[in-house]
Amino acid sequence: MRDSMKSDIEIAREARKRPIGEIAAKLGLGPHDFLPYGHDKAKITHEFIGRLNGHRHGRLVLVTAINPTPAGEGKTTTTVGLGDALNRIGRRATICIREASLGPNFGMKGGAAGGGMAQIVPMEEMNLHFTGDFHAVTSAHNLLAALIDNHIHWGNALRIDPRRVTWRRVIDMNDRALRQTTVALGGPSNGHPRESGFDITVASEVMAILCLASDLADLQARLGRIIVAETFDRQPVTARELQADGAMTALLRDALQPNLVQTLENNPALVHGGPFANIAHGCNSVVATRTALATSDYVVTEAGFGADLGAQKFLDIKCRLAGLSPAAVVLVATVRALKMNGGVARADLGTENVPALEAGCANLGRHIENLRGYGLPVVVAINHFTSDTETEIAAVRDYCAGHGVQAVLCRHWAEGGKGAEELARAVARLAEGDEARFEKLYPDEMSLWQKIETICKRIYRADHVEAPPAIHEKLAEWQAAGHGSLPVCMAKTQYSFSADPSALGAPSGFTIPLREVRLSAGAGFVVAICGDIMTMPGLPRVPAAVRIGLDERGRIDGLF
Repeated sequence: MRDSMKSDIEIAREARKRPIGEIAAKLGLGPHDFLPYGHDKAKITHEFIGRLNGHRHGRLVLVTAINPTPAGEGKTTTTVGLGDALNRIGRRATICIREASLGPNFGMKGGAAGGGMAQIVPMEEMNLHFTGDFHAVTSAHNLLAALIDNHIHWGNALRIDPRRVTWRRVIDMNDRALRQTTVALGGPSNGHPRESGFDITVASEVMAILCLASDLADLQARLGRIIVAETFDRQPVTARELQADGAMTALLRDALQPNLVQTLENNPALVHGGPFANIAHGCNSVVATRTALATSDYVVTEAGFGADLGAQKFLDIKCRLAGLSPAAVVLVATVRALKMNGGVARADLGTENVPALEAGCANLGRHIENLRGYGLPVVVAINHFTSDTETEIAAVRDYCAGHGVQAVLCRHWAEGGKGAEELARAVARLAEGDEARFEKLYPDEMSLWQKIETICKRIYRADHVEAPPAIHEKLAEWQAAGHGSLPVCMAKTQYSFSADPSALGAPSGFTIPLREVRLSAGAGFVVAICGDIMTMPGLPRVPAAVRIGLDERGRIDGLF
């Protein structure tokens, strides 16, 4: 049992890490198959991945969750705990998760390395600069932005209409002041003034491309297909026409190689890529997932936020584009979060309240129904808190049994892999029983508007989708241009099935307001932005950054 007074970063500092070469050997890598970044991090080489030749024998397990609340769910912690537990029961398992964005680290959410005794280390480096992948994405994205303005400045041979440049700049930080900007002020030598803005790096199409590309050639091809603007006669302009794809690929060459690290229990973890699930597709890289599947018996991966966002995009975008098929799904919930979905205030979550818990279970039940609608076997992981009572835990188990799924109490936060062994055995039974009959939510040939409606009505359970005529016209235009077969990536609040973040539980009778659509031709999907969701978040009133610094020994303090 862990000392509850120790912080995540203190536990991570006490980790007995093994040399990264030993971790690499567990995946069958020799000394020339990885590039060390110090003693405890490495990148797996393009050459090793190329020799795998697309082979994959491992079983893929998706970890997702109910809608997030301030009470906490612990999806990444459960992913790490399950991976360690599978190794403890004799299955060679590798964990695949996303890298952390600086925005949430210095904002409100905190890090993305797990927690307690179920963490990936080195925690500080993972949550800050790591191996520089995010900086490479930011640089490649902004190089393209600079080339657009430079092309316009030096004669504009492509006849780009400055009013129709859609490619915004990015930065990996929450900075609301950059949402809307004007560039090129100060006279003719500074270019042609125009309105623009910034998104956060994790919302960049370059990030999505990095996470969906299969190799360097595919990466460059996708980068070249990025549509950045329209001409004066309304024709699309691509990054390839600007001759930007080669230099962008050069910047991203090393970033495409998956990062290898380890858990507290010295099991391999591939941490690579980082698109958010509320404004992007929310999954780690295809390259990392395929590499893990080729070198492990089990791959445990997660998809961001609740199953209505992360899991839906994992299944309908990543699995569709990469040809993946999960063997089982773990749905994470906590008693505290379910009570909050049932109307309990955060200050009162420590008090037993079975009626509120049962009311909040409607959120859990809807996610179970949605996931089983994909033909996938589901097990619920009850991420244990010390304030949970036996009566409350029994109520969750009974509710899940009524929905035909098993609920397993997990103590991996306190006990590491040992505390998730029952969950690991349940997952193995489902995965090795070959119960999965995976079916995607919609076919490729369905129209873009029908895909949006299908997601909103079947996953969110909306009654209606509302969009202005300009959006319908844009979708029809893309349909006619040959983009109609693309999947749709919904950008929506993570806190609710609806577009209203305050509508907890399992709301019904609502309308999803569609505000904007964006074509990500390089990534290979259409983004549909709903309600008030922002692609550049802001910092909270009291950002986490004000608590982060160095202690007297020069170590990072306050990171969580």
